[in-house]
Amino acid sequence: IVADRTQSIRASVRDVQITLVMAVALVVLVIFAFLRSARATFIPAIALPLSLIGTFGVMDLLGYSLDNLSLMALTVATGFVVDDAIVMIENVVRYVEAGMTPMQAAFRGAGQIGFTIVSLTLSLIAVFIPLLFMSGVVGRLFSEFAVTLSIAVVVSAAVSLTLTPMLCARLLRPAQGHAPGRLSRALEAGFDAMLAGYRRSLAWALARQPLVLLIAALTLAGTIGLYVVVPKGFLPQQDTGAIIAVTEGAQSVSIPRLAALQNAAAERVARDPAVSSVISFVGAGTINATPNTGRLAITLRPLGQRDGAAAVIARLRADIDAAPGLTAWFQPVQDITLGSRFSRTAYQYTLTDTDRAELAGWTPRLVDALRQSPALVNVASDQQDDGFKTEITVDRQAAMRLGVNMQAVEDTLYDAFGQRQISTIFGQANQYRVILEAGPAWQADPATLALLRVPGTNDAQVPLTQIASIRRTTAPLVVTHEEQFPAATISFDTAPGYALGDAVQAVRRAEAAIAMPATISGSFAGDAAEFQRSLAAEPWLILASLVVIYIVLGVLYESWIHPVTILSTLPSAGIGALLALMACGTDLSLVALVGVVLLMGIVKKNAIMMIDFAIEAQRARGTGPRAAIEEACLLRFRPIMMTTMAALLGAVPLVAERGAGSELRWPLGVTIIGGLLLSQLLTLYTTPVIYLAFERLRARFGGAEMVPAE
Repeated sequence: IVADRTQSIRASVRDVQITLVMAVALVVLVIFAFLRSARATFIPAIALPLSLIGTFGVMDLLGYSLDNLSLMALTVATGFVVDDAIVMIENVVRYVEAGMTPMQAAFRGAGQIGFTIVSLTLSLIAVFIPLLFMSGVVGRLFSEFAVTLSIAVVVSAAVSLTLTPMLCARLLRPAQGHAPGRLSRALEAGFDAMLAGYRRSLAWALARQPLVLLIAALTLAGTIGLYVVVPKGFLPQQDTGAIIAVTEGAQSVSIPRLAALQNAAAERVARDPAVSSVISFVGAGTINATPNTGRLAITLRPLGQRDGAAAVIARLRADIDAAPGLTAWFQPVQDITLGSRFSRTAYQYTLTDTDRAELAGWTPRLVDALRQSPALVNVASDQQDDGFKTEITVDRQAAMRLGVNMQAVEDTLYDAFGQRQISTIFGQANQYRVILEAGPAWQADPATLALLRVPGTNDAQVPLTQIASIRRTTAPLVVTHEEQFPAATISFDTAPGYALGDAVQAVRRAEAAIAMPATISGSFAGDAAEFQRSLAAEPWLILASLVVIYIVLGVLYESWIHPVTILSTLPSAGIGALLALMACGTDLSLVALVGVVLLMGIVKKNAIMMIDFAIEAQRARGTGPRAAIEEACLLRFRPIMMTTMAALLGAVPLVAERGAGSELRWPLGVTIIGGLLLSQLLTLYTTPVIYLAFERLRARFGGAEMVPAE
């Protein structure tokens, strides 16, 4: 076996599994740090694997497999499927600490928090609905991701509403009767200090509500501004342990000469310490469009034994470029590729025109302009118009005088340069076909045409040169078409430090700079085309998520105001995610966009927990809006911190594990961590202030909001 892609796939899946185990362990540690009880920690620690195992069962019923995307979804899910159990057990523990028996606390806590869990679950699923309806190849890729997350959330809610209260009633013990240990006292002191600090800072924020509202407005404006300027990409480039190289010789090169150059290049590549094996092939065929091109399929050693793919490619390119005769383009093989077109580089731009001559004149000009752009590298065109061609023009009058007809000329040329079967030799066991042709040495020399004789009148042998003129000229090696029109494809890569969005803008600017005629139309192909479609759909995807969340929350709360309060937390997540991406030098890729959508579901949980409690306090006890929301913020501070820390640490392995296939997980982890860090800081203060602002509006206009009954 020369090349085995299953090795890198297995390594990638194994690394995702390690990431999943790390996420589970970190989440359990967070729960123990806040609850300070092994029994209390055991309950959500059981709910977490049960939720994941239940998700496996539903995935199997749907015919899903454990691949990179579904495992990545499960890794992300570990951070928030435990949220429901955390909210439930924290509420029950609070009543146990207040003096109730575990059974009483389980009934009271589950009844009080049940609607909150339903709200958390439905609003989180609402975030994934737009992902399910994304169109095109991208939609098919991420629909399984969204379905897997939705299944995990539903199973988690079912476990939290049924198993978790039962375990609380059976396993929890009253706090009286034993002194807490040193670690428990230290953790409790730390949490009490955090709560005291939050109480003071919350009072300061509530006393300066206009300032907090201004900060919330600036956060929204900053999110929009950063979205406009952040570099945008499509899919992160992976290091899969495989590289494909397209080699190209001179347009007039012969197959034997090209094979010799290709073999020399393959030997240089094989000598590199990072290379495990090389497969080489040349000539026109299914993959190579022209006879002067070749391919090198390069398999690298395991990631721990070599440099990254980018460093290896730079080294190999310099090695091959140092030897004359061949030009080479390298690109790493990707797990996810869109489009079936083979190309020298990762991205393509296709020009079409009704006039082939006009297209042939303008394509080199655009290539030259693109090569001047710092955002693009490895710019090349598939136009090859300098191949050798021999034209034989028969003088029909001279041929008639010498008794030569056109069929005789055609037969003579085919006998010499074709493969005419003239006989079959039958043996006892085999058959042998007899092929008539000129010797290989004669076929390779165009001067052989001057030696050919054509039968004429009375079987006279007429030299071909007496009835025809022979001229050597140039011709295209291949003529490409796109939708029946002459076409030329320009291939390019993005320069280091530039995103695909920058490259797209560079192509558009170059077209405008050279004033390309309107008769020539250009369009991106493959990944670049899908990027443009996904870029156009990104704002609509986010808007659709917001609309669905608002509708679901409006139905749950029977209110048009409180859903807006909850949605007001989202800009803080957006600006945090975008700042984190820019700080890490990471594009806003499709994977990062999915992370932003996930953040919309995670971050609003803080507001839901606050507002649910405040609404209940206003309705059941007649508490004023300010006292209700202030009490809600302080009482829900611990579960808010627990759920946020669980989601944050659940995402840490996504950025900490740098094994095979980690390039796909990295933007997702950066987005979630950055968004949660900033949103946690802001929403603890902006949510109560915005809640009070809407309460004042409701009171001023005489609205009576309906709240859900117990």
